[in-house]
Amino acid sequence: MRSYTIGGYSRRNIYDLHVARQRAAQERGNLAAPDEAASPAASTSKAERAYQVIKERIEDGSYGSGSRLVLDQLGRELSVSALPVREAIRRLEAEGYVVFTRNLGACVASIDRDQYQHTMQALAIIEAAATALAAPHMSARTLREARRVNERMRASMAAFDPAAFTRLNEEFHRLLCSACPNPHLRGLVEREWSRMALIRRSSFAFVPGRARTSVAEHDKLLDLIESRASDQRIERAARDHKLATLEAFAHHQP
Repeated sequence: MRSYTIGGYSRRNIYDLHVARQRAAQERGNLAAPDEAASPAASTSKAERAYQVIKERIEDGSYGSGSRLVLDQLGRELSVSALPVREAIRRLEAEGYVVFTRNLGACVASIDRDQYQHTMQALAIIEAAATALAAPHMSARTLREARRVNERMRASMAAFDPAAFTRLNEEFHRLLCSACPNPHLRGLVEREWSRMALIRRSSFAFVPGRARTSVAEHDKLLDLIESRASDQRIERAARDHKLATLEAFAHHQP
């Protein structure tokens, strides 16, 4: 590369001076570090953080249905520019958490009641069947773990967090279905669980009183499995458990 000088400074001297000034500005909080500003990974990390924070706030009810999501305001709260927030919002839109409304912009989507009902009805059938098939193959260790998860659900009600409760609830039911010997049925259950995640948010946020009853039903279901009850009794208990949540949600809706 040809060497030249400007005002007595070599090309290398000018570059070093430019980087030094950028770093000094960054230390004063006015500018990102040179490597961070140029790094796609840094931008992706900010967008991912914005995505996780906004998603969590939607799921825990901090941002209710119809709430506006103002990019500049979110950027200030998260100490990032509008760009990673915009990327996060677009991702949440693709996942069904956010909709764009004319004259309002990005808003938190409402739960699609029909989709929720159809998915819960499907899960009541196929998850119950998977649980009944899994019961004879369930190890003592899996049952103990399911008991521990259910106890954590019971303890969490002292300071109820619908999103955290739902995560534990999903963990509980995944444990019960994990020993199902039919891979096609497990695949169907996984598909409906994914669909429910897209519909998003916990029904327990709308009917928190259902949580305590749900934990008690878990106890009864585990008792049936441990006592080697018939497949029919286990399947019926698992199905009724799911449908009871759907019924509670339906009754809560105006």
